[in-house]
Amino acid sequence: MQKIYVISIFLFSLSFMQGQQSPAEKFWTKLQGHCGEAYRGTITTENPGEDFAGKELIMHVRSCDKDSIKIPFFVGEDKSRTWVLSFEEDKIKLKHDHRHADGTEDKVTQYGGIASNTGLEDLQVFPADMETAELLPAAASNVWFIGLDEDSFTYNLKRIGSNTSFSVEFDLSEPVEDPGAPWGWEEDKK
Repeated sequence: MQKIYVISIFLFSLSFMQGQQSPAEKFWTKLQGHCGEAYRGTITTENPGEDFAGKELIMHVRSCDKDSIKIPFFVGEDKSRTWVLSFEEDKIKLKHDHRHADGTEDKVTQYGGIASNTGLEDLQVFPADMETAELLPAAASNVWFIGLDEDSFTYNLKRIGSNTSFSVEFDLSEPVEDPGAPWGWEEDKK
């Protein structure tokens, strides 16, 4: 009788755990809830670099499907950057898609990394992958991390072993007007 009781508890616990979302799934679901929305950002690091200083920063959670979220990141009139998140085997991958104004890929594109675990429901960490190390040897020690809570989305970069860091925070409580398509999106080519 005791054996049946233990097996029953085990099966109940197993079925309960299977119904629970992993931290990566919770993060993914929360981010997909912003699909179609655009938000204004603010640099939160001391040295943002010349490319970002004094320019309007907008992220647009423009495209979402089951396994992919694409977030263009506009810096003033520069619409060359899109963060591409993919959901693979309960982990999230981050890639950076860089384009020229004519839509062609930049020579430095598709770098990033995959989370080494399921992360937290409000934080995902992406150490640089082998493709990144081969494309940009100086970026081999890059770690990107994205924070997501009710009021903010933060995109961060830290290059381990150096002073290189970058952070931008977007206010999710105040959506802004759709900024249009990033460079290279097919729907804008007519």
